[in-house]
Amino acid sequence: MFPPIDRHGRGLRDLRISVTDRCNFRCRYCMPVESFGADHEFLPRAELLSFEEITRVARLSMPLGVRKLRLTGGEPLMRRGLADLVAMLAAMEGVDDIAMTTNGVLLAHHAEALALAGLSRVTVSLDSLDPATFARMNGVGAKVERVLAGISAALAFGLPVKVNAVVQRGVNESGILPLARWARETGIDIRFIEYMDVGETNGWKLDHVVSATEILETLRSEFPLTARDPAYRGEVARHWRHADGGPEIGIISSVTKPFCSDCQRLRLSADGRAFTCLFSDHGHDLRGILRSGLDDDAIRNVISTIWQIRDDRYSEARGEGSGQHKVEMSYLGG
Repeated sequence: MFPPIDRHGRGLRDLRISVTDRCNFRCRYCMPVESFGADHEFLPRAELLSFEEITRVARLSMPLGVRKLRLTGGEPLMRRGLADLVAMLAAMEGVDDIAMTTNGVLLAHHAEALALAGLSRVTVSLDSLDPATFARMNGVGAKVERVLAGISAALAFGLPVKVNAVVQRGVNESGILPLARWARETGIDIRFIEYMDVGETNGWKLDHVVSATEILETLRSEFPLTARDPAYRGEVARHWRHADGGPEIGIISSVTKPFCSDCQRLRLSADGRAFTCLFSDHGHDLRGILRSGLDDDAIRNVISTIWQIRDDRYSEARGEGSGQHKVEMSYLGG
């Protein structure tokens, strides 16, 4: 089988797997407490894909071009036994990279098991080093020290770490330089992300966005930076190197400089729906197909067809008045 190409000539390379829709944070740009309060009903366990089902989807995606896997949530470390899933995925042939995105609060307790299971690297969301700002942004008063401890534990057990920071105007843009200084001193690559209009509950407005150009100007006010070429098609961040070496700085500009034309990502929700765009209004039911008794070839053909009919380019079309409903990032995994 030839790897499928979508309607815009994009191949399939990355599979992002949400293992749970639950999270122990209530970040306003993702799961604001007003919409995800104590009475919010999360997915019942029976509706979640089992580790065996997740592994099957990943294995069947390999001949279609997938080489990179990323585990997301919600908060993936809230899924019990996650290291077992990592070990199952790592045992497959053809996987070049297994990464995980986490808020880091539970990472110190799991870093050793994840490393031993075969996790390649970890991305930690860290929007501010300032304790008050961090507590306000995560919505539950979580302490930044716990995230920093998780990062230290990951590094101690040999897991490469990258940090992501979502920048919101009037909230944490004053923390760009402190985060960049800390990342450089710690030897960690960091990526700054424009605040995006994912989902329907975060109250997104364009004037809340600190643009990639503004972020870069702020960084260059202190650091001499040199741009590097993309490492591969579909790399979502533009990257810069410090003039004297050290870790890289990336900026993800989904709002002001969309990169839809190079997107090679398929997303699998925790309840087994395949989404071909972060801003999708619907997904394709794979759970029902997985549990229907179809053989591997039939399921692989379904996944291939989902990709071939893909026509998404939401960020490039933003503002054209489509008014489409968007699923929440906490459900889809970012």
